[in-house]
Amino acid sequence: MIETPMDAADTETDDDADRKAVEEERAELKAFVKGLSADDIKSGNWFTKLMAQAMSSYTTKVDWRYFQERYQGVPADAIVDQRIKMAARYAALEGGLSAGAYTAAVVATLGSLGGASAATVPAAVATMMVDVAFVTRLQLRLAYDIAVLYRVPLDLADPDDMWKLIRVAFTIKGGEVVREGVIKAVPAVMRPVIKRFYPKTVLSAAKGLPVVGKHLLQRNVIKIGIPLVGVPLAVVLNRYTTLLAGRHAQAVFRNEARVIEIAENLSKQSRHPQLMLWVAWLVIRANRKIADDEALLMRHLVQKVRERHQVVDEQLAHLVDIDPTEVWRRMDAEPGDLSDLLDVADRVATVDGDVNAREKAVISELRDRCCRV
Repeated sequence: MIETPMDAADTETDDDADRKAVEEERAELKAFVKGLSADDIKSGNWFTKLMAQAMSSYTTKVDWRYFQERYQGVPADAIVDQRIKMAARYAALEGGLSAGAYTAAVVATLGSLGGASAATVPAAVATMMVDVAFVTRLQLRLAYDIAVLYRVPLDLADPDDMWKLIRVAFTIKGGEVVREGVIKAVPAVMRPVIKRFYPKTVLSAAKGLPVVGKHLLQRNVIKIGIPLVGVPLAVVLNRYTTLLAGRHAQAVFRNEARVIEIAENLSKQSRHPQLMLWVAWLVIRANRKIADDEALLMRHLVQKVRERHQVVDEQLAHLVDIDPTEVWRRMDAEPGDLSDLLDVADRVATVDGDVNAREKAVISELRDRCCRV
């Protein structure tokens, strides 16, 4: 059993204890940053190394049983809410400690990173990287915790799952403009100041980093580069970005847990598991477009039917266009009560929101055929 700084906060609410936990975490990350080279920071390798350091041992020890022992009988929503608030508090404390170490020389030194040798990191940049590493690791582990609490399976040895965690933890979307994501997380009174500051040449140090590293470095350059606002802005940005990351992770993984639960219940209740898959796919394809929640439901439905009923339908798996007459033919060949398929159709149609006209037409035809049977 491991004890993380956030776990320590579960049992101690004293500000001194919180600060001590944060300082211990910072000390550990200072050692990590000392092992980085200027080339690691410029190339983005710092993020790859931090991912390995942050998640390798953590994921083997933090699982559903770990949280059950700590919060037995407590609903996942309540635990997630507390861990998000806890993480935001630690991020704010760390922001204050880091900003207190920043000086005007830090911003000036960032521009010189490009001229540093591959083996050396200027002390001012190392100060900033401890801050970056702390918040990055905190948000990665928070997102992972939330996935575990909602029982959403994540295999971080799988590149798809790893990238999914990164996207969720740092609220990265396709084509997202990092600048706007950062500005929206800041109180309105500070936005004009940040917009004026953001284009300055101090950000040139981030241009060579991959998208994730660039996102994280830019966010931190903002909060240390505005004269006289460094400490309060560092505290606010750390807190707000962590709250934003936590709430985003909660929305994503809670929704996936909802879809998994629907798939589990439909598989458990079905008397016609193989036919259920055909009906579900017919309803999904009724609108010609496949919503993300519909694709997610179908994936988990196929998995649950395989696990519970040992049914694998290769014909459906290789299907390009589904023909309604094929589904009706399969229904006509099934004896007995088919009413369970109506519930399947209803649940599938509503998984992504309101039922549209084409889905209603398919369900109406399905209802008529079930009644005739």
